[in-house]
Amino acid sequence: MYKGGEGMWAWLFHRIAGVAIALFLFLHVFDIYLIGWGRDVFNTVIALYRHPLFELGAIALIAAVLFHALNGIRIIIVNLFPPATTIQKHMFYAELVIVAVVFIPVAYVMLSRLI
Repeated sequence: MYKGGEGMWAWLFHRIAGVAIALFLFLHVFDIYLIGWGRDVFNTVIALYRHPLFELGAIALIAAVLFHALNGIRIIIVNLFPPATTIQKHMFYAELVIVAVVFIPVAYVMLSRLI
């Protein structure tokens, strides 16, 4: 019976981050599309992005992009170098450490601007 583990969490977080990034890209394309509806419509939508919830969403987006990119690199390494499968758990934890080390200062700067 499958009991999960680091591989399952890496897979799940990778998919969630990918969906979040895709939703952001859809939103971004849509707001650029609104330029065709006129300056006032576009500026109204862009003004919504200054709301604190959107700012928190931008911080979450950075976390998603960072995790998704690093996990993608881990997947490439495991696929190209089969012996790396023996250390994939360690690579996952190293990835989480790198994400935290990079994300925490960025989140601090973005949150300080928000507050």
